[in-house]
Amino acid sequence: MTLSKTDTPAGLRTAGWALAALGAVTLAIVAFTTPWRELAAGAPTVVPDPARDFLPEQIARAETFDALVSVPSYLSLGLTLVVAGVLVGTPLGARLLGRLRGPWWLRVLLGVLGLSVAVAILRWPLGMWSETHLRAFGLSTQTWATWTADRIKNLGVSTGLTAIMVLAVVALARRFRRWWIPAAIGAFVLTLLASFAYPVVIEPIFNDFRPMAAGQLRDDLLTMAARDGVPVEDVLVADASRRTTALNAYVSGFGATRRIVVYDTLLRAPADQVELVVAHELGHAKAGDVLSGTLIGGLAAACGACLLYLVTSAGAVRRRAGIPSLADPRAVGLIMGLLSLATVLSGPAQNLISRHIEARADVHALNLTKDPATFISMQKRLAISNISDLSPDAFEYLLYASHPTTPQRIAMARSWALLHGLPAP
Repeated sequence: MTLSKTDTPAGLRTAGWALAALGAVTLAIVAFTTPWRELAAGAPTVVPDPARDFLPEQIARAETFDALVSVPSYLSLGLTLVVAGVLVGTPLGARLLGRLRGPWWLRVLLGVLGLSVAVAILRWPLGMWSETHLRAFGLSTQTWATWTADRIKNLGVSTGLTAIMVLAVVALARRFRRWWIPAAIGAFVLTLLASFAYPVVIEPIFNDFRPMAAGQLRDDLLTMAARDGVPVEDVLVADASRRTTALNAYVSGFGATRRIVVYDTLLRAPADQVELVVAHELGHAKAGDVLSGTLIGGLAAACGACLLYLVTSAGAVRRRAGIPSLADPRAVGLIMGLLSLATVLSGPAQNLISRHIEARADVHALNLTKDPATFISMQKRLAISNISDLSPDAFEYLLYASHPTTPQRIAMARSWALLHGLPAP
């Protein structure tokens, strides 16, 4: 097969305009679908204060735990950046991948597998380090065998998805000069398919699910969902206790596959607190957060395909990576390095949007249950059980916080109560 030639300046401008248009559409959807204000204007302001709701020993325990697990977490982030920098900024990846033999497509797949496994091996001691802290604080219930099995499963899923993306890019680059066009379309479609397939294909790999036993709690959850106007097919219980003592629940799937999923660990909490956790998750379904998030993710993936094309069209980038074009199987390292950098750099923006969406779901739970006191009790239980960081520093909040802090969520609930003429719990 003849490799595609480098595009003309006019073609590059077309890709640039396409990126600008897709980026503008993505930003517009984000701007209009993100709830930038969780409560109505004029709502009383309550200042978050961990000391108001948590004992000094609980605050100290959370700070100690966060300090311990932050070290392997930051080291893992640093490792990601170093590996990505080597793959993008040096020819080492291309030289190593150049040793592979066989058809181009086999070399691409072997390259993705080899690099993924190599990075996983480098991260393995950091994962074990973090796991020892989780066990020391009673959060993990896993054996090393089950922990290893989960890591291998996660590696298999992530490697499979990466292989599909990288193989598609190289194949299109070998066939089309303006490969970014089918790549952008394919990235958008793949994101949508992955989102719809996740509840029925990926989730069962990591957890077993059983229908919640008939009883008052199940009836109350289904009744609440019906009252909220959110069709739910079933209420399932995930066997999370074989992995963790953390508490959680979520609403998964679309349409006929939508179901309420409750961690079996959460069932130890009072029923009204379980209902509030589920009410929060119903808020996501009511607002169509998964659908809008999937659409935004698909558009962002399409933007990524255009950006990848423009970045790798620069001769300096290819020369540093030691490859003539993305049509060369040795380009696997460059592509994976750029994907890693894009993931890290886009994280803070994703977290910012996520925090506002989570705050809206909290407000939805309060509007649905009209019970700020139980909401606050539930947030305290979650924070203590999950050993949540009550006062993350600015960098950690920017980089990792996909939810408001527990004190922020409690303060919002008190503001909600005052806004509705109720005493602040």
